[in-house]
Amino acid sequence: MTPIRLRDFVEDRDGLIYAVSAYDNAERVGCVLRYVPDPAGERVDPAGRHFSKLDFGPAFAYIREHKPQYLADLHRVPPADIVRVYKPDERIDWIASRDERVRRLLSLFDLPAGSVGCTGSRLIGVENGASDIDLVVYGPAWFSAQAQLKRLVGEGKVPAMSEEMWQKVYTKRVPEISFDAFVLHEGRKWNRGEFGGTYFDLLYTRAYDALASAPSGKGTVLGRATIEATVTDASHAFDAPAVYEVEHETVSRVISFTHTYSGQALAGETIEAQGVLEQHGDTQWLIVGTTREAKGEYILSKTLMEQG
Repeated sequence: MTPIRLRDFVEDRDGLIYAVSAYDNAERVGCVLRYVPDPAGERVDPAGRHFSKLDFGPAFAYIREHKPQYLADLHRVPPADIVRVYKPDERIDWIASRDERVRRLLSLFDLPAGSVGCTGSRLIGVENGASDIDLVVYGPAWFSAQAQLKRLVGEGKVPAMSEEMWQKVYTKRVPEISFDAFVLHEGRKWNRGEFGGTYFDLLYTRAYDALASAPSGKGTVLGRATIEATVTDASHAFDAPAVYEVEHETVSRVISFTHTYSGQALAGETIEAQGVLEQHGDTQWLIVGTTREAKGEYILSKTLMEQG
């Protein structure tokens, strides 16, 4: 059996469905509760089961009340309690068969077999008319998908993001940077778009052979800090968490747990980052996204801002 990894979904013995949010899942699966069985729920899966979708805060409140043994940094579910794993890559054909927009969007990309999937509500079949398309691309194939999306927009085969959609994304993210700075950074990432009137993401996830090297574990909290540093390696800047290796007097890594600041800077660029310092061995990491809202925490590419 393949390991459970980031962006899979898992279902426990009580029918609760969780989005896997971590790579370190051997002992207990790191995830966030997303769907709760509810006879009055508006989301209905192909088996006719009704669910209610929970946002981040209510999900933690539910676990705190009903399954406190799962409560940790995330919701940590023992593998023995998991009765089903939903894998985006294994269910992609089934997902595409349910929605012509997904099928048409996928047909525009030329990616290796098994390298692309779809997560979110579509993965378990409880999507509605307002659901986004959360495409997942694994390992090096993601960078090919990124380059292809840039080309597809240039050729007019995928429309450029509208001002209305940018405003919608900004309002949803509520970042600690201005709208103009947000769009400036997002505009070069090529990891999101608009197709058939529907918003879509290109989400990076590590291939199975790279799972072991993903950063994990919480360090000793030293306090809040703002630093300026040079990015030396951004090869996992689109991961979750996003990892930036940096050149700085004391900090070796800037890590973002919020999707807002994934892909925020390139290697060689100077960044300004504000977050929480953690001690990890003989070095320090600056953590951005220590709360869901990431208030007072951000990453900006000063190089990009100066270029305008």
